Amino acid sequence: MFRGANSISLDDKGRLAIPARYRNLLSLDCEGKLVCTIDIKQPCLLLYPVPEWQVIEQKLAKLSSMNPAERRLQRLLLGYADDCEMDKNGRVLIATPLRQHAGLNKKLMLVGQLNKFEIWDEETWQQQVADDIAAEQAGDFTLTDRLQDFSL
Repeated sequence: MFRGANSISLDDKGRLAIPARYRNLLSLDCEGKLVCTIDIKQPCLLLYPVPEWQVIEQKLAKLSSMNPAERRLQRLLLGYADDCEMDKNGRVLIATPLRQHAGLNKKLMLVGQLNKFEIWDEETWQQQVADDIAAEQAGDFTLTDRLQDFSL
């Protein structure tokens, strides 16, 4: 399980260094093999260990290529999906089209989301957090059944 928000940097070659606390887990779980794709709802990227990505691919394979909405989801998620491998220094190369999609600059945030990471440009992440907190404080959301039963 991945959790926490980590400030990291993108180097001149488009690589980011996975924080040391995740490296061993990723080496053991997936031999450092990852898949990066776009998030279709947010201006960020999604970075999955290969076993977790394979679950997503199985779900995508069950969608109909004849249904425009389902085909669009397949096209975006699979079309942008890029195999990445951690090098011996724990770095992962993020493809140029992915970096452009998420507007990534030098300063990034790597955010654990249980089975995957989100990769955000740091400024965009800070704005998203501020917007999310403001929406929560304003009660500006619909309470789903699952949220009604959620307690901290």
